[in-house]
Amino acid sequence: MKTKEEIKNYIIEASLSDANKIKDDTLIFDTGLLDSMGLLFLIEFLNENYHVEVDDDELNPKNFESINSIVEFVEGKLLESKVKG
Repeated sequence: MKTKEEIKNYIIEASLSDANKIKDDTLIFDTGLLDSMGLLFLIEFLNENYHVEVDDDELNPKNFESINSIVEFVEGKLLESKVKG
């Protein structure tokens, strides 16, 4: 899946981590890969690349805790925008 690979590559680059150490279910913030500033940059990345707007009430840690949860969140937002559009 293209989206998952792009998001994973972004996290690897942003965290300056070894790609082999980051799994799709690795807890991004609990392991220190990203911090609160990193979250802001991640949200900017999602907006620029997928045109996903993150509302304040969506800043739930569950939406951004792992690559899997980010992909699920993005795909949900994209589906939502298709239904509306």
